Amino acid sequence: MTLAGLVTAARREASGLPEIAWLLLLALVVLSAGIGLRDPWPADEPRFALIARDMVESGQWFFPRVAGVLYADKPPVFFWLIASFYWLTGSLRVAFLLPSLLAALGTLWLVYDLGARLWGRRTALYAAALLLATLQFALQARTAQIDAVLTFWTTLGLYGLCRHLLLGPQWRWYLAGFAAAGAGVITKGVGILPLLVFIPWALARIRGWNALPRFRGGWRWAAGPIAMLAVIGSWLAPMVVLVHLSGDPSYDAYRDEILFRQTAVRYADAWHHIKPFWYYVVEVIPVFWLPLSLALPWLIPAWRRDLREGDARLLLLLGWIALVVLFFSVSPGKRGVYLLPAVPALALVAAPHARALLARPGVQRAGFAVLALFVAALGLALLYFAAIAPEKGLALAEKYEVAPWTFLGVLCAAGTAWLAAGPRRGMYAIGGYLLSFWLLYGLYAYPLLNHARSPASMMAEVGRRIGPDAALGLVAWKEQIVLHADRRIVHFGYRQYGNEAEWDQAIRWLASGRKRYLLLPDGAVHDCLLRSRLLQIDHIHRADWFLAGADSVKPDCR
Repeated sequence: MTLAGLVTAARREASGLPEIAWLLLLALVVLSAGIGLRDPWPADEPRFALIARDMVESGQWFFPRVAGVLYADKPPVFFWLIASFYWLTGSLRVAFLLPSLLAALGTLWLVYDLGARLWGRRTALYAAALLLATLQFALQARTAQIDAVLTFWTTLGLYGLCRHLLLGPQWRWYLAGFAAAGAGVITKGVGILPLLVFIPWALARIRGWNALPRFRGGWRWAAGPIAMLAVIGSWLAPMVVLVHLSGDPSYDAYRDEILFRQTAVRYADAWHHIKPFWYYVVEVIPVFWLPLSLALPWLIPAWRRDLREGDARLLLLLGWIALVVLFFSVSPGKRGVYLLPAVPALALVAAPHARALLARPGVQRAGFAVLALFVAALGLALLYFAAIAPEKGLALAEKYEVAPWTFLGVLCAAGTAWLAAGPRRGMYAIGGYLLSFWLLYGLYAYPLLNHARSPASMMAEVGRRIGPDAALGLVAWKEQIVLHADRRIVHFGYRQYGNEAEWDQAIRWLASGRKRYLLLPDGAVHDCLLRSRLLQIDHIHRADWFLAGADSVKPDCR
């Protein structure tokens, strides 16, 4: 059957929503479990939550700030989303996770709907289920990082362009695809990823795959880039004008940083997260794309057969995935989360073969083996800390003020229960275990680990020690410290990390008035402070934290 015939048959099945409604309900339960039970956790969440809270409390929404300092690493859309939910709910604990949750649900819907239009509802349901079960997708849906929202925009962009290029002409969806790419750009600079789909589409046209729709009205193609630029301009134009009118060099620096250094320079000459070219293929995809990555040895031959038969649907989506991986591999700066936008398309191209793959004993045994190894590792860790070296377990629990042994035991028991399904149902077992893991993680581990991952209790103790009228200064500080402070803090620069200029100001400030205190980690204690006068408050984030009063400044430093 030709592509046009397959698409026509699939479209007849695209009405009705009962299956996806149940799947979205399951996703809502699994991905929202634990919201409101924890604070923002480092590294990125406290920074983003602090920016959003300051937007609401200051009324200054256009230029993100961290403790009063302009923050130019990312455009403001993600912060606007958190700030909006904070304004609506009044609870930062709830608001900071809602954008990622809603973006994940929207992405699941887009994958289902595009799958239904291309392959039919049964395949679409497989695609959405595979996406929900994928480790990286669920992890980011439960994390207040920008990537889940970016993935929604890239998936929407890919959805609109595929509806036009494969099911078209549908010029409105063509415009929507470009507009979504623009929204992705002002969320996180790489929002242009959907446009890479034109490369495999052009290849299919060059090869003369006649099943692809034909288009008229060449002038309409220009409307897509115009739509994308209009969305980008809705933020960029006011930002540039406001920076120009401000006459403030700090705003000029913000503009240059966000437009140049955090985009082209960061991509071509990254200064952190440096990884080798093969990092994603060797270290990210095998682990973070579980359980889908286990099926790749069987999926790749199936995809080859589909491509030999001229399946343009597969060429566009699979080619786009390969280009996304290549795009991020070329840059020296790499993080595993960068590949998240490719996961929805991977679920789509795997779904047509899902039923056949799940019937193969080798695929099921692979899932069973991975789950068995994970459960065995948990069991050995518990055995080691409980029977072989209990003193090490007690030392860890005392150091981090958390004893996760019961939680690890529950995870081990849950994995053992899923292993009872046997090697013939290994992929079902690992998928089910991952879903149950997220429930346990949210409802059990969030409150258990929150004290170790959040400085809320430490900052409450700081407030009690110094009293309500004292001024609190920070050096070598992290955003989570400011987020949980019970008063406005004084600092001496953002991301200074204890350099001499910061310390010069801090010592002068500390020694020049009464009821002034510095909070600092042990690694940042300056030679001008008398260690015997420092008051240890807590151990958190792998550091001991101290309070320094004016009496701790050495006389020769005053």
